[in-house]
Amino acid sequence: MVPFKFIHTADLHLDSQFKGISGLSEGIRSFLRESTFAALEQLIRLAISRQVDFIVISGDVYDAKDSSLQAQLRFHEALDRLGDHGIGVYIIHGNHDPLDSPRMTTAKKEHVHVFGPEFERVTAFRRQDHRPVAVIGGISYPTAKVMDNTSLRFRRDKDQSLFHIALLHANVDGDPAHETYSPCTRQDLTETGYDYWALGHIHKRQIMQESPYIVYPGNIQGRSIRETGAKGCYVVEVDEAGTVHMRFHELDAVRWCHETLPIDGLAGEEAFQQQVEDRLQSIGSDSPDRMSVVRFVLTGRGPLHEKLEDGRAAEDLLHELHRKAIRIAAETGGCEGLVWVESFEIRSGPWLDREALLQENSFLGELLRYGRQAREEKSIRDDIYRRALDPLMTSRELRKLLNETDDEEQAGWLDRAEELAMLLLSGHGEEGGGPNED
Repeated sequence: MVPFKFIHTADLHLDSQFKGISGLSEGIRSFLRESTFAALEQLIRLAISRQVDFIVISGDVYDAKDSSLQAQLRFHEALDRLGDHGIGVYIIHGNHDPLDSPRMTTAKKEHVHVFGPEFERVTAFRRQDHRPVAVIGGISYPTAKVMDNTSLRFRRDKDQSLFHIALLHANVDGDPAHETYSPCTRQDLTETGYDYWALGHIHKRQIMQESPYIVYPGNIQGRSIRETGAKGCYVVEVDEAGTVHMRFHELDAVRWCHETLPIDGLAGEEAFQQQVEDRLQSIGSDSPDRMSVVRFVLTGRGPLHEKLEDGRAAEDLLHELHRKAIRIAAETGGCEGLVWVESFEIRSGPWLDREALLQENSFLGELLRYGRQAREEKSIRDDIYRRALDPLMTSRELRKLLNETDDEEQAGWLDRAEELAMLLLSGHGEEGGGPNED
């Protein structure tokens, strides 16, 4: 087999809206909007520097509702640069940029192949000597909602011994956090005989399987606090034996993250503020070349909780941190190394001897022991969520919001429910809040 190298990327969402972030200055807002283009620029530079033979893009280059002319012009400029270096590009359209969405009309590019609404196969060539190296199969969304299992249309070319790559924008194995477009299973993909499934749609990077490879690269730029961690693409090398070697490369200009801050031992608001500022400085030092957006999750127990619980202390500090970040961005003329606090999430509680409560032969002790077991056993945890949320699933809007929650958010619900139970059943919830009994 002729060795070759390619990039697998998806879900560029160029020029799309950032969600859940407010209070920005115009300069910071502009930086955020430009970040998807900055990630695209990093992608193109990576392809050129690593001398890849081609790139596969597995859907959602744009958001149809926000498909700006600027986004389309910048993307076509990027395609031209790849062509100048002899790098082929293979593209499918997904649910956010289906074939029937409005797009600018441009001349066809010899090095770019866009798959249509019916399954087709094309041959990819090595850049330096134009030797055939892979068969690429793909299918694009004709409209925004494709509900049938399009993976069943893929078939390996039995007359070809070349490495086979499939491009599919789909929800594999029913990820509840995403719409179930083009739903399929890993078994469906495995049975087609393809060597590498280049997937798109799910924004969380994951290698679901290695034989064959079933891979989501995630999106290239996170756009909300739900899309935390490094974002980028995979550089994939296939050697003479057909063995796959993969390496993830970061591309994002803005990184979203959760940071846990325990309040245990903090005597007052000044100590809390100092702890926050120390953590901000550490985050900025660790990421000097990108902007960071952080949600602080406050945990632990202590006297500071009561001041945090009413919201005023955290809200005042948040306002001051935003003012300071805006001033720094204005003074430096850029946002690299800047840390913006998205919010404070209160998961802390007043001081209670939890270990003593766990040992009690009481309803509260039994409840806490059940909560601990639920944290350790996913089946119990899932059953709790199902019973609690089933009444809300009759609403389409609520069902969509609940399906978008991740494990961390659901763990937060369990924490808060346990906190409320401890407060009410231990008597702390009655302080100052009970009715007069005159």
